[in-house]
Parts: sequence; structure tokens; C-alpha cells
Amino acid sequence: MKLLKHANVYTPAPLGKRDVLIEGERILRIAEEITGYDELPDVDVYDLSGKTLVPAYIDLHVHITGGGGEQGPASRVPESSLSTFFKNGITTVVGLLGTDGITRSLENLVAKARALTEEGMTVYTLTSSYGYPPTTLTGSVERDIVLIPPMIGVKVAVSDHRSSNPGGAELIALATAARRAGLLSGTPGLVTMHMGSGKAKLDPIFYVLDHSDVPAKNLLPTHMLRSPELIDAGVELVKRGGYIDCTAGSDEVAVKEDARKLFDLLHREGVNPDHVSLSSDAYGSQPRFNDAGECVGLTYASPKYLHKTIRALVRMGMPLEQTLKLLTTTPATLLAQDGRKGCIAAGADADLLVLDEELEIDSLFARGQLALWQKELRMKGRFEE
Repeated sequence: MKLLKHANVYTPAPLGKRDVLIEGERILRIAEEITGYDELPDVDVYDLSGKTLVPAYIDLHVHITGGGGEQGPASRVPESSLSTFFKNGITTVVGLLGTDGITRSLENLVAKARALTEEGMTVYTLTSSYGYPPTTLTGSVERDIVLIPPMIGVKVAVSDHRSSNPGGAELIALATAARRAGLLSGTPGLVTMHMGSGKAKLDPIFYVLDHSDVPAKNLLPTHMLRSPELIDAGVELVKRGGYIDCTAGSDEVAVKEDARKLFDLLHREGVNPDHVSLSSDAYGSQPRFNDAGECVGLTYASPKYLHKTIRALVRMGMPLEQTLKLLTTTPATLLAQDGRKGCIAAGADADLLVLDEELEIDSLFARGQLALWQKELRMKGRFEE
């Protein structure tokens, strides 16, 4: 057991000073003061001395096996590492494929997800990648989601020059299969859609809503800060009950710019901020294309910009409890993990992040295990040095 003392708790709602008792991988109890455990054997006590305790982050969009390749094989991005997630406050991710669905296989994706989960994280995956018809392991999206435990949905690219540009009718078929599979498997049956800068924007998604009974919650367009036009379409989707996912900036300048876009988006009239999430696109390539469609530069995204975005939003005046929802309760809702992930509550997974007085990442508990303590890593992947 572990006892966290004198924490300033955000659930993500502010709770004030509390003690938190952990048993195994779950939170057992939260109270103003928990006594009687300090001297017991096998109870580790951690005095947080008034530091801020929040739910650890959920990242809905991570290329855990690496992305890239738009400039040839040498531009393939390396795989993710356990320690990098932990150093950045992340304990739960959704792993997926990107542009490259050929050399980055679904088999490798599932194996990597299982490896990271064995090492202390919680990792879900999506079947397929950019293309349509979808590429699967078992012959269908529905069978993948039902029969392969890490699978909770499907990935596809929409309105992008690298995508197959599926239309509304094709998205209905894809979303219906994912929705049905989700019901059968107890998973969200999520359709995550990479959104490019194409002319169609969210039109195929609106077609699904107008011509089918697929719930808006099953449809998650991502990279929604890409253009003012896409942001406007995202606002309309949220007003219709849908959800959108925004990507953190990929460098110090972009973080500030995208944080401002996100701040403004969250304060648009009629926008329910609880229907907006934030993800990193970590280990995904960040190519730059010229007007001729040629790739003229490439880097890749880092998970460190998630927390930098949170701090930027707080500096802009957004309450900490609201910013935290972008990476906690809203992703948990989309993953059908309300009450278990993305919150601090009795019975929830003990995924807990400690922030210091400057809101810098200080310590982390992942499924009840101490992963980071006072900025020192305590858990690494098996082959990390």
C-alpha cells in the first residue's frame, strides 16, 4: 500500500488538502486525514508537502511504434519509450498507425502496446491506418475490435492528400462496424479520423450525422487546430454534440500559437469545453509540403508538449481544473473509462501526477507504482539505459 500525505488534490475539480491511500493499482480512500497506516509494515508513505496532485494524463493519439517515412526509409521515426511517457506525466495512451501502414504493421502495434502495458502503462490501440478500405488483422474492423483486446476502435484519414478520401457513405459503413464491435466487446468503438487540409474538411462527418444513426460520440476528428476553417467546422460539430481532438504544438513556438488557438476555441460561443480533448501525436512525423505537394522537411512530435500546453493555458487565465479535463475526464469519456481513468476517486486506477509550485512535473504514480519521484525516474523500459 501507499499513502500520499498533504496533497492539494484536483480530481480534476479542486478538492483541497487531502490524503490519498492506494492499494495495489487502485485508489482505496481519499480523506482530509488518513491515520493509522504510517507505522504499518508494507505501507510506503509519501509526503507531498502541499504539492498539487492531479490525474495522470491520457494521450489519445500516439504513434507508439514510430511514424514518418515521407522522405524515405531513413526518415522513419524511432519507437516510443516508457520513460519518455512517464517523464511527461502520461500513463495511458491510444497507439495507432499513421501514413505508413506498410512497414509499420498492426502486428507490431499490438505487440508494442502489450509491452508498454506489461512495463506499467495502460495502452489501447486502433486498427487500420490512413487508407480505406481499412487494413486489419482478422479480415474485418469488427473482428479486430471484438477479438484483439488492445483494440478499441479504428483509424482512418479524411480530407488529406495522403488519404483515400473516404466519403460519407464509406464513413457510415466504417463507423457502423466500429460501433457494433464496441457494443459486442465493451469498448468505445471509436473512429479516430486524421484530418488534413483538404477542401472537404468535416463534410464527410456531417454526412454521417445527417444520414445515419451513428452517435456523434463514436466519431473523433483529430488535428483540429490545423486551419481556421477546420476550427470553425469543429465548433459546429461540438455544437451538434460531437467531440473533437486538438494536437499540441510540435515546438516551443507552435506550443504558444496552438495554445492560443485552443484557448480561443474553448471560449467560442456554444462550445462545450468538455467535448474537446488534447493529444500529442507523439512519435508521429511532422512533414512540411510545398505547393507542389513535395515533402521539403520533416521532424516528429514529442509528448513533452502536452504539459507545456497545459501550463500555457493556465498562464492565459484558464483555471487548472478546466485545462486538466482536456487530458483526463474527456479522454476517459471517449475511452468509456469514466470513473476509472482520468480522475482521482475511490476505486479509480492510481494514475496520479504530482505538480510543484510552478506547475512543473514533479512525481508520477502509474497504476499504483512509483514511476517518477521528485523528477527522478524510478521506472524504465526493459532495454532502456
